[in-house]
Amino acid sequence: MADSTRRSTAAPKTAKKTAKKTTPAATTSPPTKKATTKKAAPAKTASATKGAPAKRAPAKRTSTVAAAADRAGGERAKRRTTPLLTGPSSEASAAGSGTKGARSTARRKPALRVVSGPDGSPPAATPTRSSARRTGAARRPPARRSTSTRASTHAAVPAEKPVERDSSKTTQSGQAVVPGLAELLSVLLSAGQLTSRTLGQAAGAAAGEEWERRFADTIEFLQRRVRGDYAVDDFGFDEDFTRHTVFPVLRLLKDRWFRVEVRGIENIPDDGGALLVSNHSGTVAIDSVITQMAIHDAHPRGRFLRMLGADLVFQLPVVGDFARKTGATLASNADAERLLRAGELVGVWPEGFKGVGKPFRERYKLQRFGRGGFVSAAIRSEVPIIPCSVVGAEEIYPMIGNMKTVARLLGAPYAPITPFFPLLGPLGLVPLPSKWIIEFGAPVDTASLGASAADDPMLVFELTDQVRETIQQTLYSVLVTRRSVFF
Repeated sequence: MADSTRRSTAAPKTAKKTAKKTTPAATTSPPTKKATTKKAAPAKTASATKGAPAKRAPAKRTSTVAAAADRAGGERAKRRTTPLLTGPSSEASAAGSGTKGARSTARRKPALRVVSGPDGSPPAATPTRSSARRTGAARRPPARRSTSTRASTHAAVPAEKPVERDSSKTTQSGQAVVPGLAELLSVLLSAGQLTSRTLGQAAGAAAGEEWERRFADTIEFLQRRVRGDYAVDDFGFDEDFTRHTVFPVLRLLKDRWFRVEVRGIENIPDDGGALLVSNHSGTVAIDSVITQMAIHDAHPRGRFLRMLGADLVFQLPVVGDFARKTGATLASNADAERLLRAGELVGVWPEGFKGVGKPFRERYKLQRFGRGGFVSAAIRSEVPIIPCSVVGAEEIYPMIGNMKTVARLLGAPYAPITPFFPLLGPLGLVPLPSKWIIEFGAPVDTASLGASAADDPMLVFELTDQVRETIQQTLYSVLVTRRSVFF
């Protein structure tokens, strides 16, 4: 009884050992077999107590999973080693391989065929990365990707014939090479010609249609200055210097910036002496030089206006010499009479600094004309008096304040404060582009009075008030017809 019990208990242990021994055999089986192998049946033992047949031992599940993993790893390794192009060596290796997985892979993938070149020669073999590393070949830069549709990965690209290219134009990568010295010089010359042509056209457009004549006049002016072939009168007026140096700048201001409109130019005589009396304004006394420029350009004879200036103008080191060269002289009866008797057109601004430095709220309101010294000079010289009214100069520097302390320290009659100066510094010195209108009134005859009438103070005062009232009324009439300050 005991022996039969020991035999029955030993039978399962023997079956387990037999199953463990059969497991390695199952793992070493070919990976292509899908069906699992049957496990060895355990030995039948008879139960001494019950007499029933012994049960079959179950196989382990881990053996099937391990076999599938090994089979999948083998197939991936075969795919990596399969060449893209089938050649003799690849066919031989495929024939020598007896595995079922390799044959199934070859059946699934279409066979690749080698396409010969245009001349019938086989294409050149492209070295792979591994072969290039083994042979030590130099790496080439990656080729540029084409934007066209990519070809199929199963078709081999035919080898092209090497085409000889001009090394002076392109490189192997298709990029342009830096031009040589001759090409660079030609490019520079072309750019220089284009620049000179553009500058010439711009200069011609800025100077007008007669820019060539003006350029020739400038060259001649420089030659005369070098030779000393120019004349200066007793008052320091240099007509050649004024015509070729000062007037071009003033002409730009008059025509482009202030757009001066001249009225009544026929009231200025063609020859002989005359006294021009005008209002003074603008914070900075540039209305006198603009009036001079307007008369020279508008008058058919191109007459020069000889201006009478205050003492302060000629006391300044640079401004005084420049004023004398442009035709200004000291505002005295003696100098005025000399110029009038010589047949010059003389201009006077009787308001002086009181008119230039008046606040903006008093614009176009004439100040007192003094004691009438200009009238007595015109009567003694027996020349007509021409009233002149300037509209637009009051708005170039609107004076809203006066720094009296600063003016006293500088010795100036006033120190203006404008909306832009001294707040914006030097930028505040740029005048506003107001629209100017200069109107010349009818001349007042003094020759019929006689030279002795200059000693009658009542006559001189009455004539002075008449000229002042004419200028004031003209200012009002022009202001009414003016459309706006800047247009």
